[in-house]
Amino acid sequence: MTVGETDAAVTPQKGAARTGDRGGHSAVRVPRWLSRPPARKRKPPTPVAPNELRWWSGVVWLLLSALLLGFVGHVVVLGALQQSRSQSQLYQELRTNLAQAIVPLGQLDGDSKPTAAGTPIALLEVPSLGISEVVVEGTTGDDLRLGPGHRRDTVLPGQQGTSVIFGRQAAYGGTFRALGRLQPGDAITVTTGQGVSTFEVFGVRRAGDLLPTPLDGGQGRLELVTGDGPALAPTGALHIDATLTGEVRETPSRVFTSAVLAPAELAMQPDSDSGLPTLFWLQWLVLASIAVRWLLRTWGGAQAWIVGVPTLLALGAATADSAIGMLPNLL
Repeated sequence: MTVGETDAAVTPQKGAARTGDRGGHSAVRVPRWLSRPPARKRKPPTPVAPNELRWWSGVVWLLLSALLLGFVGHVVVLGALQQSRSQSQLYQELRTNLAQAIVPLGQLDGDSKPTAAGTPIALLEVPSLGISEVVVEGTTGDDLRLGPGHRRDTVLPGQQGTSVIFGRQAAYGGTFRALGRLQPGDAITVTTGQGVSTFEVFGVRRAGDLLPTPLDGGQGRLELVTGDGPALAPTGALHIDATLTGEVRETPSRVFTSAVLAPAELAMQPDSDSGLPTLFWLQWLVLASIAVRWLLRTWGGAQAWIVGVPTLLALGAATADSAIGMLPNLL
């Protein structure tokens, strides 16, 4: 082999495949504008520490959400269920007491003691509105959670004088929410321990309207009172006046007058005793919100929400139930 042949064998000719090229093809260079830039590595999110503002803002949002959902859920669902259950129990108690003739007929019970608050005393029926509710003694916010309440300084329905019954407009079933649709001539019946009394509506009035004429001797009247205005935001009281169409029942002597009533027993008044229970439930709700926010940071979303949502909703409903007592009793 000559020197020229040796150089030709060693030097690769033009167009020959380079060593390492697959399939004998030469490597193709991709233009820079078509090449994809290398993906940047994302840093994991830095957990928010409890001493940062964002951490506490999350706690505030959890707290407000639990309060709002608890209030709406309580007014729309839980309160109505609670009132329905109470009415079922009160109806059975009233039936038994009527059969045994031990239903209170005045301001005192059979033991000559003031009739206890929450005692069932009558059955109120308004056929045109589909209302059939047990009336209890007392008109505070707690009493009206059970159903319509009789103002204890007035006579019972069917007796001589004006009997006053309060009822809620929206919360706890909103027994009297449709009361404004009553028209003159509509009938109302009330069953007490003295029998069934029928009343006829003759007036619907609001704040500033003229009061009905005073009763003459031997006459009876029924006054139904509830909130007036938008639901959950009443602006005043709505009064329905109805006159007794039958005979007047025997009327026991009155032991006390309106002077002994507490402010919470009057129309559109809050319950001053609801502040401490509300504060108690609110502090537990705050602690639960902080705990759930901490669990979101340590456990992760799914586990924290599984534990936190039922807890926050339960505490929110309990706080709302107590806070409603600080609102007007006709709400």
